[in-house]
Amino acid sequence: MADGRWSPGRKEADEFRPVLDIVEPGHQRRLTVLLRLLLLIPQFIVLFFLHIAAFFTVIAGWFAALVLGRLPDPVFRFLAGFLGYDMRVSASQMLLVDRYPPFALTPPPDYPVQTEVRPTALNRLAVLFRIFLMIPAAIVQSLAVYGWWALAFVWWVITLVLGRMPRPLFEATAATLRYRMRFSAYTMMLTPAYPKGLFGDDGLAAVPQGHPRSATRPLVMSSAGKWLVVLFLVLGLLGNVTTSVTTATSDPDDTTRLSGTP
Repeated sequence: MADGRWSPGRKEADEFRPVLDIVEPGHQRRLTVLLRLLLLIPQFIVLFFLHIAAFFTVIAGWFAALVLGRLPDPVFRFLAGFLGYDMRVSASQMLLVDRYPPFALTPPPDYPVQTEVRPTALNRLAVLFRIFLMIPAAIVQSLAVYGWWALAFVWWVITLVLGRMPRPLFEATAATLRYRMRFSAYTMMLTPAYPKGLFGDDGLAAVPQGHPRSATRPLVMSSAGKWLVVLFLVLGLLGNVTTSVTTATSDPDDTTRLSGTP
């Protein structure tokens, strides 16, 4: 997959997947935890405009990838920078780090959240049908993210009281964010590798030479962390089912009011 071609005979270990590096969880200032969402409002505004720019860039990149079999370098650089920016803001929003995200597509080397994607050839057929291929991963990441936010207030209170995020919660939150990052990278054609690793990595996973080990490279999860991910998925599923049922039961009433019949 790293060369952009479907190769069933290749070992999975040879396939490069986008990397999300986060430092080992430590103490967080309770004041910044308390005011986290308010402090990030300027970042949300910047992200809003970056999302608009990324949307049109992805469309242009899709046509270019169909012709060239890869993303043009300027397109790749911008989308990779946008992905990293989004992940740094999201990591702060989800209480994984305490340091404020920089207003830059390229972060300083010592920032505790780093992403890595590598330009590579893309399979034109996979690019053509990307919107259909990504549906299963879209469902998984949607359920996991929804489930995390369903109990976001609980995670916020725990971190606020302890002054840090407990290790199992850090593992589950980092796994959720990393899966969303890999899904976004696949959607934006930054990688041909399908999103995987929601339940962490094999404990024997190698750290690439020249890259120091971080808390998420490899992401080796405890049983408690994995169970929290299961909880996120279950809550996400229940939330979506509840929303669908509520919408379905309310539609007949809306139709009755519009038609004026009892």
